[in-house]
Amino acid sequence: MFSAWRFLLLLSMPVLLAACVQGQAPRPADGVAVEGGSAFRGLVPAAQLEAAAAQQFTQLKSQADRKGELLPPDHPQSRRVQAITQRLLPHATAWNPAAKGWRWEAVVLKSDQINAFCMPGGKMAVYTGIIDKLRLTEDELAMIMGHEMAHALREHSREQMGKAAATELGATVLSSILGLGQAGDQLLGMGSQMLSLKFSRGDETDADLVGLDIAARAGYDPRAAVVLWQKMQAAGGQAPLEFLSTHPSGSTRIETIEQALPQVLPLYARAIGRPSNQLPPDPRRPAAQ
Repeated sequence: MFSAWRFLLLLSMPVLLAACVQGQAPRPADGVAVEGGSAFRGLVPAAQLEAAAAQQFTQLKSQADRKGELLPPDHPQSRRVQAITQRLLPHATAWNPAAKGWRWEAVVLKSDQINAFCMPGGKMAVYTGIIDKLRLTEDELAMIMGHEMAHALREHSREQMGKAAATELGATVLSSILGLGQAGDQLLGMGSQMLSLKFSRGDETDADLVGLDIAARAGYDPRAAVVLWQKMQAAGGQAPLEFLSTHPSGSTRIETIEQALPQVLPLYARAIGRPSNQLPPDPRRPAAQ
């Protein structure tokens, strides 16, 4: 039988084709260059997705608070994350004008997991495990947070759900988004799905580059991203961390970042008010050298 979701998918095809032709995602005139996003995100209404994310994030915070795992706003780690967030945000919205209207929120969760995430609409969490186990500097933590913010800004969750919606497996998700089912329970289900989404390797590279750009503009040393991912590799050992499960290999990722440094180091120099040839010591090299 010709189902409702197939009919809606056909109706959306002109929008998808137009998006493919027109390209996607604005970006600053300088800094890194990345490709436009997939037109598949047009299958998933942003407002509904962001509402589902906000609902799931509220539930996650409530559960964490009951377990004593939600750090209070005055905790040193919370203040640290908030301070970095406030520096990054003014440089983030150039990548997605809609983000100016998001109700950004960042919390710290007490957990041994080496992880962090940012949901659609700017709902972000950083786990104490990633801060403590990797002994993150301010620059390194900013690289993590910029990377996660980039996922939201570049709407990678929306894109992945749009791709799922274009298959038989995604039919239920699409119908719930468009109000064809039990709206309340399904919105919460969408939020749960977002937390379990695996981004593609292309998404991860995209987030690396955009996050690097945002952090450099905010005055964080982009060279620290190389040290960060070296630490991440070392922490993973023989078994890759969950945080790295769908990411490019460590060597590939570091090579990509190194190649992007000539584009972002001038942004960093400008942000800290120094000439490009008078930057602070390179964190990639031991202090004694």
